[in-house]
Amino acid sequence: MRTRLALVMALAGLVALAACQPVKPPPSPPSPNPPPSPPSLNPPPPDQPAPPGSPNLGSPDFAFVTGLSNPWDIAFAPNGSMFFTERHGPVSVKSGAAAPVELFAAPPGSAPSGEGGVMGIAVDPTFATNSFIYVCYTHTSDNRVVRFTVGTDPLASATPIVTGIPKTTNIHNGCRIRFGPDGMLWITTGDAATGTNPQNLTSRGGKVLRVRPNGQPAPGNPALGGDPRIYTYGHRNPQGIAFHPVTNQPYSVEHGPGINDEVNRLSAGGNGGWDPIPGYNQSVPMTDLGKFPQAMIPAWRSGDSFTLAPSGATFLSGSRWGSWQNALLVVFLKDSKARVMFLDPSGNVSFSTEVLGYSTRLRSAVQGPDGSLYITTDVGRGGGEIWKVAPS
Repeated sequence: MRTRLALVMALAGLVALAACQPVKPPPSPPSPNPPPSPPSLNPPPPDQPAPPGSPNLGSPDFAFVTGLSNPWDIAFAPNGSMFFTERHGPVSVKSGAAAPVELFAAPPGSAPSGEGGVMGIAVDPTFATNSFIYVCYTHTSDNRVVRFTVGTDPLASATPIVTGIPKTTNIHNGCRIRFGPDGMLWITTGDAATGTNPQNLTSRGGKVLRVRPNGQPAPGNPALGGDPRIYTYGHRNPQGIAFHPVTNQPYSVEHGPGINDEVNRLSAGGNGGWDPIPGYNQSVPMTDLGKFPQAMIPAWRSGDSFTLAPSGATFLSGSRWGSWQNALLVVFLKDSKARVMFLDPSGNVSFSTEVLGYSTRLRSAVQGPDGSLYITTDVGRGGGEIWKVAPS
């Protein structure tokens, strides 16, 4: 009896002790929607040899136009006449096999300094009826886009359409201008080496602007609460813009701060993620996904340890370009080459092929109405040229 009583008392004590212990909840079931991974940049696409079906570039016509000083940009009229700028002043036109003719020595109030001067040029889509060309240049007070009428006195017809684009004494002016498939004028602007400009929606610096031919905000621009001309913001120094010949997708080409030059697929209201503050702090990421998780992810970047200094860009179209058709061709200053960039179905660059490496800084690339490629060399004191590259 004593043994049975002791056993009963021991069991009772264990039950009481167990009652005092916390009850462990059952394990949680796995979440059906795990939190998304933080955004990250695409890896730098590799350079690869030319793919099968590449065109033969032969030897470019290096003497198509010679004797120039820092030729900056090119634009073609529908009849094939080629307008071009030189950074220190003249705006000229070449028609057919004739020698170039200077339209005017310098735009009104131009003040070339450092990287600034007479830069981007564009021809109105209805040039055949209005004879308008547009030039983006450094003025004594700002960077600006001015419209001129060819065939009259161009200087007398000068009409500023966008002013107040910030400038500094020597760097980060942007100033590439192109008419898009939508008939609107797109303008790239540099940050003017001012840290607050790129993210400031009341500043026109560090932006891609989209305007009507008269300079007014384009219809369909995003409502960002600042300057209604702004299409994208958060840029450092975009010097190229081009439009895919099939999808019409706009792409910008941009200088990095020592790393990560970029090609970006532009989206309405998109943020490039450049925010070099406090001061002008160029050690911050080119695309800061920590600050701006929704920033535009570059379609191409040079890498985390170097830059190549891309400038102008054009899409290649037409069967003469073989497997390069619809690829993006970008020219480089520091790297002194061009690269043909091949896009994957999502619009990112899958790989690129180096071409035209002649140890010469290349500033602009434009495909002409004849299907050939035209490239300006960034060489001064009469050593600058415009090359003609005809594929076969």
